[in-house]
Amino acid sequence: IVIAGGHGQGNAPNQLSCPTDVLIDKETNSLIICDRGNKRVVRWSRRDGTTEGEVIINNIACWGIAMDKDRYLYISDIEKHEVRRYQIGEQNGTLVAGGHGKGVGLDQLNWPTHLFVDEHYSVYVSDTWNYRVMKWTKNASEGIVVATGFPRGLCVDSSENIYMADYGNHQLVCWPKEAKEGIVFATGD
Repeated sequence: IVIAGGHGQGNAPNQLSCPTDVLIDKETNSLIICDRGNKRVVRWSRRDGTTEGEVIINNIACWGIAMDKDRYLYISDIEKHEVRRYQIGEQNGTLVAGGHGKGVGLDQLNWPTHLFVDEHYSVYVSDTWNYRVMKWTKNASEGIVVATGFPRGLCVDSSENIYMADYGNHQLVCWPKEAKEGIVFATGD
């Protein structure tokens, strides 16, 4: 069953182009989708009879999306090498990670993809081409390297253990809090 898009690749309200991430907004019973190929974030109702999405953020090279407990959206931008926090309906957002150009500095990112936001509003970022996961605490001006590898998808538990899809190494890795090296718990071998 197709629940969003399904009318070929394109930029019409009933189409998507290279979607990269999705989350469920329980309050509005909708999906919020990074529609990367169209440089937009769209909301798509999960109610029966929905035939098109609604653009909620435009002109963003989005890849990853997360939502905090207050329903703010966090979206990674792979062209600006940053993560911004948005109140739904807002177009500009507030910078929360990166934003100082592409680079390896602790205040920089290089192709930020997947995101996770914890209950303390810390933002974890798969900093793809720097081969690391960065943690940006609330209001921080720079991040902390908390894992290395070739990160893509990630999640963090209540003990701050990071579970990372290590894309380039074909494995899943757990990085316990403050660990110097991760523990492989699933591999492609």
